[in-house]
Amino acid sequence: MNIQSIKAAFEDDRGSITDLVYKTNFDAVTLIKSNKGSIRGNHFHKDTTQYSYILSGSVIAYSQKPDDKVERKLLKPGELMISLPLERHALHAAEDSEILIITKGPRNGLNYEADTFRVNPLHLQFVELISK
Repeated sequence: MNIQSIKAAFEDDRGSITDLVYKTNFDAVTLIKSNKGSIRGNHFHKDTTQYSYILSGSVIAYSQKPDDKVERKLLKPGELMISLPLERHALHAAEDSEILIITKGPRNGLNYEADTFRVNPLHLQFVELISK
């Protein structure tokens, strides 16, 4: 799971400027609002890299690279999770949250499902792994 805490690139008395991602071309920028308790994802993309930036609230992120165990981490505003192709991922809203999703690859707009492959719920796999 690649998690980055994003810091401001510039600050003065007017506020700050923060580069979330740079030197990368993107295909879509999406705003997701998730109500507390809701789960998004439980899928992977074959050809798309997904950047999930937490704007507000908090989410429990689940991630699983091929042949690895499921990882879990609480993400708060200002943190960015990068999900590479074939990496399974899910976001569970610990509270009402807003998430900015930036994608590079065919998963966008009307093609959302073209590169989205559903998997069994990652949070349940995590519970099963720790109960063994």
